[in-house]
Amino acid sequence: MPLKSSFKTDLAKEKKLTPLLDSYYQKHLTSYEFERMHDLNRQQQGIDLILTHKKTGETYFVDEKAQLDYINESLPTFAFEILYMKNHVEKMGWFLDTQKQTQFYALVTSIFSDETNVFTSCNITFVNREKLIQFLAARGLTSERMQELARSQPSFHGKMQLNHLEPYTEGCLFFSNKNKAESPVNLILKLDFLRAIGVGKLLY
Repeated sequence: MPLKSSFKTDLAKEKKLTPLLDSYYQKHLTSYEFERMHDLNRQQQGIDLILTHKKTGETYFVDEKAQLDYINESLPTFAFEILYMKNHVEKMGWFLDTQKQTQFYALVTSIFSDETNVFTSCNITFVNREKLIQFLAARGLTSERMQELARSQPSFHGKMQLNHLEPYTEGCLFFSNKNKAESPVNLILKLDFLRAIGVGKLLY
């Protein structure tokens, strides 16, 4: 039986999650105005939100990433997409895609819903994309190295420990060749680690 993509299901869940996220931004990002992007082209460029500082006028492009496969669970990690397949063609994952204009990720985790499937709470961690990429490169995990590792095991499924990261407190690679139609290869990073190295900050 062929594996099915969860793309359409995820889009529906994202739409339901949006009001909760917007309420959090209004409450906890009081120094910023925020504009949600509904234009598909902007979203494909990795821009779901534009934050504008009320005093300085500086703007920041934010890409929201939500753990929609893990409702009513609290995971200590987040998956950053390195590569995936589409119609048997390799594609660059959103984390390494140089065409993306993303400056910050809003990582949405610990998403909980009630018995009517209305989302009631979540955590949001903001991650500075460029700082994270620079940190990993300093560890030897350059974009080229991550792609090389992702291509090194085309039929492998599961965790791959890396010399560059402590596997239990920092991160690893994960190959999803058996349970995802797109067969993504993700860099799995601990949320506590992202905050500890100064690239991530918990909003709520």
